[in-house]
Amino acid sequence: MPYTLILHERPAYLHVTVSGDNSPETVRAYLREVLAACIARGVSALLIEEHLDGPPFDLLDVFRIASEESLRAKPQIERLAWVDTNPDHPHANMQFAENVAVNRGLHMRVFPGVAEAEEWMAGGATAAG
Repeated sequence: MPYTLILHERPAYLHVTVSGDNSPETVRAYLREVLAACIARGVSALLIEEHLDGPPFDLLDVFRIASEESLRAKPQIERLAWVDTNPDHPHANMQFAENVAVNRGLHMRVFPGVAEAEEWMAGGATAAG
């Protein structure tokens, strides 16, 4: 479950870069650490840039993590952008995670790249979702 978090404080949000091994345990652990960092800083907008190595999760793991962690984050996080940079991870899995989180009341969007996510976080042209 080793991972590395780098926190980049932006004027309107926290940009977190995470790298390490792709496992449900790693994702749960880093999400809880990130949530604690947001609470400590009083931040309600978050961009997660994920660089995790390893095979993608099956949909049941995606559902469980998205469901549990979105409910945990919802009281603090008002806006969440997520970028999974691993080309071996199907974008459809991230879209599914987005749907699960949104259905639980978390304003989350997934993006193919950091530039698009930053634009959405700034309220730019792609902020329609």
